[in-house]
This record gives sequence, structure tokens and C-alpha cells, in this order.
Amino acid sequence: MEQRVLGRTGRQVGVVGLGAWQLGADWGEVSEADALATLNAAVDAGVNFIDTADVYGDGRSEKIIGKLLRERSGLTVATKMGRRVLQTPEAYKLGDFRAWTDRSRANLGVDTLDLVQLHCPPTAVFDDDEVFDGLDTLVAEGSIAAYGVSVETAGEALTAISRPGVASVQIILNAFRLKPLDEVLPAAEKAGVGIIARVPLASGLLTGRYGPQTVFAETDHRNFNRQGEAFDVGETFSGVEYGVGLQAVDRIRELVPAGMTMAQFALRWIIDQAGVSVVIPGARNPQQARANVAAADLPALPAEAHAAVRRIYDELIRPQVHHRW
Repeated sequence: MEQRVLGRTGRQVGVVGLGAWQLGADWGEVSEADALATLNAAVDAGVNFIDTADVYGDGRSEKIIGKLLRERSGLTVATKMGRRVLQTPEAYKLGDFRAWTDRSRANLGVDTLDLVQLHCPPTAVFDDDEVFDGLDTLVAEGSIAAYGVSVETAGEALTAISRPGVASVQIILNAFRLKPLDEVLPAAEKAGVGIIARVPLASGLLTGRYGPQTVFAETDHRNFNRQGEAFDVGETFSGVEYGVGLQAVDRIRELVPAGMTMAQFALRWIIDQAGVSVVIPGARNPQQARANVAAADLPALPAEAHAAVRRIYDELIRPQVHHRW
């Protein structure tokens, strides 16, 4: 798999990684055996970057990945912290950071966390020098090797990129979220900050597998968070109204070349963007993991396909999301 440098971490990571939210919670039930089988299949296929968070299943995702780490070497694991508490700027203090990272280190079974990201904190946190001084302290103490941020908005990303200690920014980037292409990716590339592209398949919409009659499980955020009832609505279908998303999917489907699935087309679209370090699709089984990785070996999409994706975005998606995130 093509390797890219993950920003200021200096680590080489495969351009397709694995997002492990679904191995913890909020995507329906995934057994531990299935989760481990999926992780191993991804690593066997060439994945060396896994993204998780302390809040995914309240530590379940981290603990399962910890079991993987006892058997597999050469992996970079990024986790996230901060979403297990009431979301106020006052919660983001050094003492809290120490407690959160100690818990994640125990869950993962490591002395030093490879990369810790603030998990979409309140916007005011990005302007607080004390927050980043605290993160620098954790690096100096050796409990974390590097830190980054996961953001909701392009504005938050740009503020974070200006911080000299921020190694990476994780942001929603897919065919339904083009705003990061305008300023965020160029700024990150110039600053040497890594870009981790999350929600690459728009919560599965861009796989082309869902339709108007699809019913999602009660424990699936695509059921319970469509209006942002549990967390930012932008995390569910990238904030696009489901019916509009299906219309856009029908048009994108026509662009997919022979020999490529729609999901692979969506992933390849992201890989083609200058400044992207790694894209982190989720997978619930080994077959999905292997299919996602295969996108890295496919040729870059032609300029005509990229132009067509932008037209579809401008006509259907932009009015819903561009001004919000």
C-alpha cells in the first residue's frame, strides 16, 4: 500500500487505515470475535493505522484493539479523548488529560499512546493556550508521542493547524463534504500537518447499498442521530438529509468505472486529494475491510470524474452543508 507521512508525527502510514468506531458502539452490534477478525483482516491487507476513541463503547473499541496489539506489531494507533464528559471548555485541563490518557493507555495496553486527538471539543478549546500547553506536557512526560485534533468545522481545523504542536487534524472529508478542499488541505500541507479523513463513506450512503426503505437498528446512530439528537448531526450521513443523499448517490453511481465498487470510488476520490495522509473507513467484517483496502491499489480517478463529483455537490449537497461546517 502507498505510504504517506502522518504530518508532524513523522510516522509512515498506509493511505487507507481503519476507523474503529463501529467496533465499540453506535453502529449496531458487533461481537468481539467479529471485531478481532475485522482488525486482523485489515492488517493482513496492509493497514497499519487504526483510529479509535475512549468513548467508543466506553473503552470497548480500545480494549479490543489492545488485544490486537498483543499479537501484531508495526501498527500506529490513534485514539481520541474528551467526549466522555460534559462538553464545556473548563473540562479540558491537564489533570483531566492525564486521567483520560492513563485510561486509554490501560485499555490499549501500551506505555505511550502513538497519537491522541482532542475529540471534537467545544470551539473555544482551540483558542486556549493552556490546553495545548497541557498536551505539550503529556508529550514531555512520555505518556503520548504526539497529539492532534478531531474537528467539526473548517474554521476549527484552520485554528488547530496554526498551533505548532498539532501533528494532525481529523476532519470529515468525502464527496458530500468538499469544503476542506478550499482552505484546510492546502493549509495543512503547507504547515506539515497530517490530514486524517473521517466519515469517508458518509455513514455508508456512498456505498450505494441503502435506499428509501432501509431500516437501521435502534442502536445505530443512523437511526437515532438523524437530527443531531445525540451528537453533531454532521457525523451522521455527513449532515446531508437522507433523501437528498440518495439522489446524489444515484448520480455518482453513474461515474463509477467498471471493476470498482461505489465505496472504492468514494475512497479513491479522497486518496486523490493533495494533502490527505490517511482515510479511515470503518468495517464491520473482514470482507468490508479487504474491499476498502483495495481502493488504495486502484488508479487515480480521471479529472472528468472529479469535476462531475463537484457538480453534483454544488447542485444537491452544497446548500445543506457548506455553510455549516
